[in-house]
Amino acid sequence: MLKNPEDRRARRTRRLLKESLLELMEQKHFSEISVRDVTDNADMNRTTFYLHYTDTTQLLQSMEEDLLAEAQVLVDAHIQETVADGTLRPVFEPILDFVVEHREVCTILFENNEVSQFAEHLQQLIHRNGTEVIRAWFQPMDDQQLSYLLRFITYGLIGLIREWFQKNMDLPKEELLVTAEFLVDGATSRLLKDA
Repeated sequence: MLKNPEDRRARRTRRLLKESLLELMEQKHFSEISVRDVTDNADMNRTTFYLHYTDTTQLLQSMEEDLLAEAQVLVDAHIQETVADGTLRPVFEPILDFVVEHREVCTILFENNEVSQFAEHLQQLIHRNGTEVIRAWFQPMDDQQLSYLLRFITYGLIGLIREWFQKNMDLPKEELLVTAEFLVDGATSRLLKDA
């Protein structure tokens, strides 16, 4: 079955608009970026923009949603292995590879957290999926204790990634993975051992 060429053109247009917005966000604050700036930079007219998005905020949200959907697909592909393995690595390594592959976009979104909800939504993704993993590893577990543990793990993992990016990924990926495993596994086992 042939794909509709209109769909391909629409996807290409949306991709170009997102790339244009990212380029502009490297140069100036999001609040200073207009639809005209985005379309001029993408060499498109504003009518084309409005066929796809209502404003630059919706464009930014669409970009974030696309990234988070890709990340969730990775988590879904590895979560059962993580549960069975009893360690964070099977799910964290592909996610780490994903954020490295999309480092430029992730860095821009992390740095623009006053307008971008990316960091918060990534934390929610980790928290939501982490709940499933922790419950599978340690049953039963007090809901309040689980909530605090997952908040700690979530902020810790996001913090590790952000710090790693800020330091130009000076630490080899394998060392970062070992550090993340050590911190998460240590905190989890210690908390649950004392419970």
